[in-house]
Amino acid sequence: MGGGCSRAAFRLITALLVTADLGFSYIMVEGRDLMVPKEQATTEYEPTESPSLDVQRKGIPQSLFTWIKMARGYDVEWDTFGRKGWYTQDPRLKPIDPDTTVFAPDTSAVYIVFEVAPLEDPAQFAAQVFPLSAEGKAAETAIVHDSLEVPGHERYGFLELKKPSDQWPSGKYLVKIYITSLGQQPFHAVNQVGTMHFAVTDRSPSGVTPSLPNSSIR
Repeated sequence: MGGGCSRAAFRLITALLVTADLGFSYIMVEGRDLMVPKEQATTEYEPTESPSLDVQRKGIPQSLFTWIKMARGYDVEWDTFGRKGWYTQDPRLKPIDPDTTVFAPDTSAVYIVFEVAPLEDPAQFAAQVFPLSAEGKAAETAIVHDSLEVPGHERYGFLELKKPSDQWPSGKYLVKIYITSLGQQPFHAVNQVGTMHFAVTDRSPSGVTPSLPNSSIR
């Protein structure tokens, strides 16, 4: 009788130990599952450069632009229905001396003239001018800027970058181009769609280049 009780007690103790061991393992497994995952290293994308709008491929639109030109000014023409004297209500802007990239210090303004596909909604086009250092690094602060609201269903517009003082300081300049919806901050980095370059010199324009980027436009 005593031996039977001892064996029964032994089996009970063994069962309790096994149960306790299983429960401990369960708790450990649950503990591992509830642990906070280890943080991954922060991954940042390499900085990207906006495409250059200085050199464009003929017939290939750039962003929303059908074409965009740096110029000394603009003329206003009128679209026709193909018959002389029959005009529409939409003016067509024609750049004066398109693709000019070298200007004299007394130039009153540098113009950027463009055409876009007819817009369904109004949009805001803007530009900022930054001086470039001898090493080609842009200044942190723009010295000139301009913006233009283009109504829906219109195609042409221009930006007028007026000289910052009595004259433009000689040197090379970077122009950042932006497109955004009305009511948004026009000069925000996410709204930048491209860049252009020009130079200012009091010498003959021949042999002076505005340091155009090497990469072609995508």
